[in-house]
Amino acid sequence: MLHGTLHSNNSLFSLHRLQKLVLSYNDFNFSNISSQFGQFSNLMHLNLTHSNFGQVPSEISHLSKLVSLDISNKHLSLETISFDNIVQNLTKLRVLYLDYIDMSLVAPNSLTNLSSSLTLLSLVGCGLQGEFPRNIFLLPNLDSLILADNEGLTGSFPSSNVSNVLWQLVLSDTRISVHLENDFISKLKSLEYMWLRNCDIRSEIPSSFENLSNLESLYLFSNLFNGTIPSFLFALPSLGYLDLHNNHFIGHISEFQHNSLEYLDLNLSNNSLSGSIPQCLSNFSNTLSILHLGMNNLQGTISLAFSEGNSLGYLSLNDNELEGEIPSSIINCTMLEVLDLGNNKIKDTFPHFLERLPKLQVLVLKSNKLQGFVKDPTTYNSFSKLQIFYISSNNLSGPLPTGFFNSLEAMMTSHQNMIYMTSNNYYGFADIYAYSVEMTWKGLEFEFVKIQSILRVLDLSSNSFTGEIPKLIGKLKGLQQLNLSHNYFTGHIQSSLGILTNLESLDLSSNLFTGRIPIQLVDLTFLQVLDLSHNRLEGPIHKGKQFNTFDHRSFEGNSGLCGFPMPEECSNGEAPPLPPSMIQHCLKMGLDGKLWQLGMDVGLCLGS
Repeated sequence: MLHGTLHSNNSLFSLHRLQKLVLSYNDFNFSNISSQFGQFSNLMHLNLTHSNFGQVPSEISHLSKLVSLDISNKHLSLETISFDNIVQNLTKLRVLYLDYIDMSLVAPNSLTNLSSSLTLLSLVGCGLQGEFPRNIFLLPNLDSLILADNEGLTGSFPSSNVSNVLWQLVLSDTRISVHLENDFISKLKSLEYMWLRNCDIRSEIPSSFENLSNLESLYLFSNLFNGTIPSFLFALPSLGYLDLHNNHFIGHISEFQHNSLEYLDLNLSNNSLSGSIPQCLSNFSNTLSILHLGMNNLQGTISLAFSEGNSLGYLSLNDNELEGEIPSSIINCTMLEVLDLGNNKIKDTFPHFLERLPKLQVLVLKSNKLQGFVKDPTTYNSFSKLQIFYISSNNLSGPLPTGFFNSLEAMMTSHQNMIYMTSNNYYGFADIYAYSVEMTWKGLEFEFVKIQSILRVLDLSSNSFTGEIPKLIGKLKGLQQLNLSHNYFTGHIQSSLGILTNLESLDLSSNLFTGRIPIQLVDLTFLQVLDLSHNRLEGPIHKGKQFNTFDHRSFEGNSGLCGFPMPEECSNGEAPPLPPSMIQHCLKMGLDGKLWQLGMDVGLCLGS
């Protein structure tokens, strides 16, 4: 990283023979740049991408021999005059990147003077407004056109005379209409990468796609396609990345005829695919890294047999009608980071074999028919990378094993970097491979389109767990959300919960907890949601800090609680007397009855 200003006496400016200059990702003050910058008379390649400087140097327009120019920068803006100078004078440009520069004041028709030699034009997220000039689509040497994230950009992609060398077309999130006519598609013989997410597409997918033998990536998600998925898509010989989610497809998924697939996302939402999971998906074990078939009407069993050495990192079959057991061959998915089988009809015991997946970070098994016990870990580093563990709404039972909490190492620390969980095997724009998950967050159903790596969630709610909460739960200091509600937990609420200083949501409602609310919970200063309702708690409700923000709904259904915000007032700040059955129990243990008369904790009465 370089800092400072480039001055005229710098030896850099004496290099008249310089042909390539890369100053990307540096911190310069180009507001004072010398006019001699334009004297690099032989400069052919200039890269200033994401370097900090005051404005686009006007001297760039003097570099008449430039072949490639990259000044992508989200902190810059271009006006029509400056842009016109660049376009009119740099007649030999073949590659031009202006990504994220604010070009909202530039009329799109200024692009008409671009060099006919142009092979690549990238204007991602420039805020362009108005009609994109039609002649740009017809440039004879243009092989890569990237206009994504310009929602005010209109126009129409021509259906004829398009360069047959075009291999990359990205019009996502624009209002440029695309008529997917047979003649138009069949002529794009070189097309390898087609991204038309959230576009103005005016036709169903044409059958001429089957002639695109070089097509490797096809992104048509977030459009209005309906009907069945055309069978020819499953026959494309080079197709490695297929994303059709967020459409209105119905019917069955055909068998893939080639083993080139690496990424498949059919139905993240708003599709209604039915039938069973194609057996052929197991054949992509060496290449497929992301498989998302969630939110459909898929039925039958999870009939996937994963082989050893596969590359699968993300598997989501959530929100279907899948039955049977969880296939044990998932243990062969040693690269798996996210497994979401939630909202199905899976009838099985808790899949303990998943503890051997070394990279598993997200496990969602909610709303199925799982039953039986959760046992202590049997392997070293059991679930050690797990950050989101979501098994609510099943029929799991028995006490929580102490060793289980002792193994959740990732939940014992917090992650401060605001990054997202993504696949390492990304292609093109990396954020398309950001992992997603749907879960209850602070009491509301929420879809995390991108999972932040800081998230730490443990949700065991709506099962039949019994016994006390292990004290070791206090080791999970990274937890942001803990939900143990709607179970049969007994005993006191562990004071060690007060150690979980990152907690934003704590739900212990609808259990059999007794005794007082631990004073340590008052110190959870990030706590926004607290639900202790419908237990057998007693004593005064604490005041101060976050506790002053909770209303009666956090405490209702506990007849022994008193003080604000409950309607029952406490007598001199003391807890109500113990019930007669508890008094007799204390006396039988030989404890002094004065303990309970003074409102001491039930735990003390029991000799704990």
